[in-house]
Amino acid sequence: MSNVGTSVIQVTATDADDPTYGNSARLVYTVLEGQPYFSVDPQTGVIRTAIPNMDRETQDEFLVVIQAKDMGGHVGGLSGSTTVTISLIDVNDNPPKFPQSLYQFTVMEDTAPGSVIGRLRAHDPDIGENAVMSYTILDGDAGDTFIVMSDSAGQDGILKVQKPLDFETRRSFTFRVEVMNTVIDPQYIRRGPFKDVTTVRVTVGDVNESPLFSQNPYTLSVLENQPAGTLVGVVQAHDPDLQSNSISYSIEPLSNPEELFTINPEDGTLRTSVFLDRENKKEHSITVTASETDSPSQVSRVGVLIQVLDINDNPPTLAEIYKPHVCDNAQAGQVIQTVRVKDADIENGVFHIQSPSATSDGNFTLQDNKDGSASLLVKHSGFWKSQRDIFLVPIEIKDNGDPPLSSTDTLTVSLCHCEAGGAVLTCQMTTGSATGLSTPALLAILACAFSLLALVSLFYLQRRHKPSPLSLCEDEDIRENIITYDDEGGGEQDTQAFDMSALQPPQTGLSGGFFHPPRMDVLPRVPHHPAPRSPQTAPVDVQRFLALRLREAERDPVAPPYDSIQVYGFEGGGSSAGSLSSLTSSSGGLGEEELIGEDIWEWGPHFRTLAEIYGAKRRHSTAEE
Repeated sequence: MSNVGTSVIQVTATDADDPTYGNSARLVYTVLEGQPYFSVDPQTGVIRTAIPNMDRETQDEFLVVIQAKDMGGHVGGLSGSTTVTISLIDVNDNPPKFPQSLYQFTVMEDTAPGSVIGRLRAHDPDIGENAVMSYTILDGDAGDTFIVMSDSAGQDGILKVQKPLDFETRRSFTFRVEVMNTVIDPQYIRRGPFKDVTTVRVTVGDVNESPLFSQNPYTLSVLENQPAGTLVGVVQAHDPDLQSNSISYSIEPLSNPEELFTINPEDGTLRTSVFLDRENKKEHSITVTASETDSPSQVSRVGVLIQVLDINDNPPTLAEIYKPHVCDNAQAGQVIQTVRVKDADIENGVFHIQSPSATSDGNFTLQDNKDGSASLLVKHSGFWKSQRDIFLVPIEIKDNGDPPLSSTDTLTVSLCHCEAGGAVLTCQMTTGSATGLSTPALLAILACAFSLLALVSLFYLQRRHKPSPLSLCEDEDIRENIITYDDEGGGEQDTQAFDMSALQPPQTGLSGGFFHPPRMDVLPRVPHHPAPRSPQTAPVDVQRFLALRLREAERDPVAPPYDSIQVYGFEGGGSSAGSLSSLTSSSGGLGEEELIGEDIWEWGPHFRTLAEIYGAKRRHSTAEE
């Protein structure tokens, strides 16, 4: 856009000929290529623009060829040429333009604020800072629902949601957006305006939304000490969708662990389920959920703060346990104690404190200070003459509630011996106010005492009616117990299988004699002294040997079998003597059987039958041979 004749550059050529000799070194400059855009001064070599309003957007670079010829440019002169590259620098001579007159976007109603809806792009043929653009919403029904801003490069306009959308409230928005250059050159303002306007239409889409509460949060209140089922308040929610669904209400269990409140699932009515005590807890916080009946996944939550309102249900009492004392030298009108009053209810601090004249002993006066406190004053002097060590001063306290409540208390004043300055020397101190026990407390103590007495009586009667044992050792004597086993014995291998000491009667200290003869069927608990055995003589008399062993066994108190009989259904194995049965004996030859038969004849008459059996068998075998 430079004017005609604007200087671009000066080119210079050199000639080695002698400039003083004719025209040999006189140079003339001409344009060989680059017309009609540029021209060159033939004498100085300055290149200038030849036409006005050169447009960079049409052509931004030119190659200009300049020739230098000596001899003044006449025929026969020598020449040289050079190429000059000329670039056009951009100026802001083009306004931005929207390629569309209408932009349309669709956004869902649950789109979060700050989300991008789309981009607007205007076209500016300039480059660099001359092409930087800004976007602005001019008018329309967008309000502050949407916002448009330039991107980091300054080229596109980014359209964003600024406020929550609601399909049921508004389904579309139409507004105008303006774009303009941020840098404008005043020289080219006549080519403006450097801005453009387009129309934007945003359509809001419907989604299935969660129920919407009418408030968030709720603050409700209820009086204390009301019966279960008392109305607290109502929470309400509605389905914001076009096709509204019914709502179901519930209380989150974690927010109502003690189940102090209930809610009607259909209408959201909150009620108490127990008595509430403001002095125990002033506020309760619960969470109520609302869900669509047809779509339980669509759930909304809201916090509900329930304040418990106070009623006058607590009488005023003394603020602490007081231990007043009066000196024996106290003067009339002297303050010996200041008491204060407390009330668990919310009061205005107005209390009436007095001492009933009917029960007062006349030694002290209670003065109400009208600020929730009272002063105990000495009514007269001369306590050193008193024969009493303790004085009881009744106090009646009444609040200003509706209805007013009152309570009584008693101050126990101790008489002390004091110095002239009031320092206590000796004193009959007490534990403070003697409040005593109320009637319900006394009844509770008596009921516990009677219950304990009844339990003791019942236990005693049960002990008396318990049957006594028939004998001293009935519980422990197990001799007559019979135990049956269905397994067979193992012969000689079972001699140590059972402990016979389990059948022994308990030790009573009486053994032998007329009443308790010795038992031969049990193992006696006496020290065992084995009887001395006589040496065996040869030859062996079997009958005598067996008789001797039998006598020793009968005299031995620890030797088996204790007059017990065991029957075995089979013959034991493992004995080194082998079997004595003839059923398993061999029938051929003279062997061990014949030797045993011959020895049996020497055992005596008691074994004659056995010897005859072996002897007959032996003779029968000899006859056959």
